[in-house]
Amino acid sequence: MRQHERAEFAQLITDALAYYRQDASKFTLDLWWQACQGFDLDQVSQALTKHAMDADRGQFSPKVADIVRALAGTTTDRAALAWGKVLEAMSSVGAYTDVVFDDPAIHAAIDDMGGWPKICRGETKDLSYLQHRFCEAHKAYVNRGSFEYPRVMIGDRSPDSDYERKGLPVPKPSVVGEVDRARLVCKGGATGGKTAIGKLSLADMVKTQLLENK
Repeated sequence: MRQHERAEFAQLITDALAYYRQDASKFTLDLWWQACQGFDLDQVSQALTKHAMDADRGQFSPKVADIVRALAGTTTDRAALAWGKVLEAMSSVGAYTDVVFDDPAIHAAIDDMGGWPKICRGETKDLSYLQHRFCEAHKAYVNRGSFEYPRVMIGDRSPDSDYERKGLPVPKPSVVGEVDRARLVCKGGATGGKTAIGKLSLADMVKTQLLENK
């Protein structure tokens, strides 16, 4: 979850505890947030619903440990699904095209592994190793909750300045996954890697505009 979702998350926990006639103190809400911010809001909501409907445990108010335990496999599942997106994009998009995924943890994990062209050019015999490295990195970023990541995975092509100098448009990035989510990923990322900088180049603004027009 992102910081802007905290108020909605707090209301979710407050409502869930109210169902069991319990109040949500600031300490309680802070504890829930620290434990669950590495998961999606929808995932937490679904886990709370499943807890309430459980014939054995549902009669008792959910503890933080109950929900975290229920979600423990979620990061592994999510990492596996993310790797599936990456693997498909490696074959269908390729190393020469810029890519924006709909999951910022994918960007961060790929950046850790040397960037988009490098992962695309990995040997087939090394795929199992690449998958392991990617999934471990993806899970780590998801559990961290807040992290920096490149807004676009840059392909192995000419620099943006070459296109600007020749008066040509910057190549359009391929979007992998849900377009709306990918647009948010692009807007929320850093322009030069994981270290955020204070201003955007003309080429970066063009890329954002291209994504918004998809």
